[in-house]
Amino acid sequence: MSRLDWRKSTFSEEASSCVYVAVTGNGKIRLRESDDPEVILRTTRASLRAFIRGAKAGAFDRIREGGA
Repeated sequence: MSRLDWRKSTFSEEASSCVYVAVTGNGKIRLRESDDPEVILRTTRASLRAFIRGAKAGAFDRIREGGA
């Protein structure tokens, strides 16, 4: 994978809980967090947009650990 230009989320706190995003040359989105930067999520703009809309609408508020 070529070098990515990682940008820190403006909503991340100064010292912890940092989320980073990068866009590849073909427009795909990459996400990682500061605690484990080797783990990288791959997604598309449309899928990320849908996830953010769902989170803002509360679609995931009832999800509990273990999948229930």
